[in-house]
Amino acid sequence: MNIDILCVGKIKEKYYTDAINEYSKRLGRYCKLNIISVNDEKTPASPTDRERDIVVRTEGQRIQKYIKEDAYIIALAIDGKSYSSEKFANMINNVGINGTSNIQFIIGGSLGLSDDILKNANMKVSFSEMTFPHQLMRVILLEQIYRAYRIINNEPYHK
Repeated sequence: MNIDILCVGKIKEKYYTDAINEYSKRLGRYCKLNIISVNDEKTPASPTDRERDIVVRTEGQRIQKYIKEDAYIIALAIDGKSYSSEKFANMINNVGINGTSNIQFIIGGSLGLSDDILKNANMKVSFSEMTFPHQLMRVILLEQIYRAYRIINNEPYHK
């Protein structure tokens, strides 16, 4: 399975980079992982609705350039479906069983994802009703993908 994580913004904090590198290394046993970061758009301190829309659309256009036609697109969105770790693993496994070899997870910037990205996604997934920094969300997503592969392969994992 090929898994892409398309995300907005660069990671600046070493502790996030270290965690991303660790989970990327661990996932190498299970899938081909590719993390693609696009530039975030400068956002005014108190953006108007119009400014917010421009930021989200611009970031969405940057992400769109990397979306593959044959990929199963999973957008991370607060209004998406929530999964237990076991059900998340089943979902990933079923995507592969159904003949798709490319999954692309999309993490938006601080203002979220554009409507175009959300409308064209095969599914929306929520990890919580809480809001997380998008840099931290990369670590959380990678950990859950790693956990999913451990579950799929009947290997021990922490409950």
